[in-house]
Amino acid sequence: MKTIYFDCFSGISGDMIIGALLDLGLDIRFLENELKKLSLKDYKIRAKRIAKGGISAIKLDVIEEGGKRHHYERNLKEINKIIDNSKLDSEIKSKVKKIFLKIAIAESKIHKKSINDVHFHEIGAIDTIIDVAGAVIGFKKLGIEKIFCSKLNVGTGFVEFSHGKWPVPAPATAELLKGVPIYNNGIEAELVTPTGAAIITTLSSWFGELPSMKIEKIGYGAGTKDLRQPNVLRAYLGETKMENEKINVIETNIDNMNPEIHPYVMNRLLGNGALDAYLTNILMKKGRPAVKLTVLCRISDTDEMCKIIFDETATLGVRVYPVERKVLQREIKTVKTKYGKVRLKVSKLDGKIKNIAPEFEDCASIARKKRIPLKKVYEDASRA
Repeated sequence: MKTIYFDCFSGISGDMIIGALLDLGLDIRFLENELKKLSLKDYKIRAKRIAKGGISAIKLDVIEEGGKRHHYERNLKEINKIIDNSKLDSEIKSKVKKIFLKIAIAESKIHKKSINDVHFHEIGAIDTIIDVAGAVIGFKKLGIEKIFCSKLNVGTGFVEFSHGKWPVPAPATAELLKGVPIYNNGIEAELVTPTGAAIITTLSSWFGELPSMKIEKIGYGAGTKDLRQPNVLRAYLGETKMENEKINVIETNIDNMNPEIHPYVMNRLLGNGALDAYLTNILMKKGRPAVKLTVLCRISDTDEMCKIIFDETATLGVRVYPVERKVLQREIKTVKTKYGKVRLKVSKLDGKIKNIAPEFEDCASIARKKRIPLKKVYEDASRA
């Protein structure tokens, strides 16, 4: 499985991520052409190789008209409109919108406003949109299937922005980093930016030590600061076999809720990033029948999953504990059957196929449309 691991010993930002991807082989002309699909005007991107503390790295700059950074107070709806109206691939659009949604949720919690009423200041600028979209475009172009990340060195000291002078990490960054391991080694600077935090907490599967992987390339993305250590983001690109992934398990027992609500709760959890969610019949004290709701999620999504559970169920509390899971390498393939196109989930170990599973929704849609038994579509898809 093509995997990238970010070593954030000097923090992380959107431009550092793209710089590292360029150093790993992402073509700058390809990136420029893809970003043109956003139809944003009056800017250009420039990548140059520089030295940071003796380390050769790629520095990405987004240069706006007149050479100055213009501030746009766009809200989430306006940013989503830019993304939706673009000609970017649908998968890229979805991930970019998910990153900005995460920022909006963080800002809404800080300012006690609804998501749609939050106006981004620095985040609404052209360079931020370019950083987020560029990172997602780069990951897909390089064929990266999994993203892992180290603990984040956030720095220390104070930072000034539109809401005044605040200690590092800034409020939005701190909110985005909930559930993620952070530290500082005394460097007085803002090392993790809100954009960097949003990208990595949305897309990384877990945060910790370098996983067991066969490293093929190492890339360095340069930051803007001159520190007593190289202000670079190091990225390892390589192959992992069976995946070890650290996740959280959330559980709660429910005995006093209308069971018709259960499917709605499950759909909300799965639609907001849960890796899995399921119900188990149990007997509670005094023999009362109940269900145990179990949710598997990325560590960074724990708070959002808990919020949904508290909003949608009658529970008074949840249990949260970390686990490590091993999963096979997975990919989606589309095959042609005599009934139509069907997506297949293909799982592999060491390059050998272990399981093939037709996508249920594709098969069900064909079965309804053609008015044939669902099992026939499954059988034909499996043979294909």
